[in-house]
Amino acid sequence: MDDIKIPIPHKPSKFLDQLREHIRTDGKAYATEITYVSWVKQYIFYHDKKHPKKMESKHVEEYLTYLNVQCGASVNTQKTALNALVYLYNHFLNQPLQKLNFRYSRKPTRIPTVFTHDEATDVINCLHKDFQLMGKLMYGSGLRISEVVRLRIKDIDFNMRYIIVRDGKGAKDRTTLLPKSIIENLKNQVIVVEKLLALDTAKGIGPVYLPNMLGKKYPKAGRSIDWQYLFPSHNTSVDPRSDIKRRHHIYKGTIQRQVKIAINATKIRKHASCHTFRHSFATRLLQNKYDLRQIQTLMGHSDIRTTEIYLHVIEELGDHVVSPID
Repeated sequence: MDDIKIPIPHKPSKFLDQLREHIRTDGKAYATEITYVSWVKQYIFYHDKKHPKKMESKHVEEYLTYLNVQCGASVNTQKTALNALVYLYNHFLNQPLQKLNFRYSRKPTRIPTVFTHDEATDVINCLHKDFQLMGKLMYGSGLRISEVVRLRIKDIDFNMRYIIVRDGKGAKDRTTLLPKSIIENLKNQVIVVEKLLALDTAKGIGPVYLPNMLGKKYPKAGRSIDWQYLFPSHNTSVDPRSDIKRRHHIYKGTIQRQVKIAINATKIRKHASCHTFRHSFATRLLQNKYDLRQIQTLMGHSDIRTTEIYLHVIEELGDHVVSPID
């Protein structure tokens, strides 16, 4: 249950718990909370557990320079740490940082690894049958692994042929493609979930978790097929938020292991992972001359510059320049 928020006291006394409460009150995504709290904790430990209230801009500058010089952090890693510390001081502590002067990382952002179409299909075909549909969604719809595991049946619109991604990165919703070739597979998966729901109900297993207090507003929704996870876990577990025994979605680490096994089986010599499917989705669309803005929307990028990195991938693949030997 890697997307279940860590419980915090009603009136937290510990500093990091107070920070978590503030982030949640701000309505930020849980992934952002995890990232920010992690960086703030590392920052505190770097300064020998000195309280952030007793530190200022120079301490932030020192830490960010350390990440570059001693740790060899990439530009994006350094920026993420900066964002977390700016949030800490400017929003949480209300001690706005002065103009920061630190050594920016010059380690370039790496070009994303992509599969060729044949490589992507080979990896999917090497996956165990229980995981092939998830691989097809990552490659065919450009979904992040966290988005795949959190899909609920109501998020699939078979008639309009699109998928709604709820609470994606940046706490945003978006729609993306529903590949025609996997519609029957998805409908069969819904039937599997229906049968599992019936068994769980007969055994007295609790209803599926509903976000944002919806369980209280719609007490019967947790047992409706619409709200069930498309890829439920094989095992039930106790929800730490309510102590109710229920069935959550499949753990993303399980899929990551299966994809690694499949990549090794295909003997693809690339530093690839589940996210490589998503990179490959965007690259295929660019190769097929789709508009960059359209791809940005499907990928859920807030900044077009993030999408533009795939232009560099195309150039690396040699789509525009023909080698003299050819």
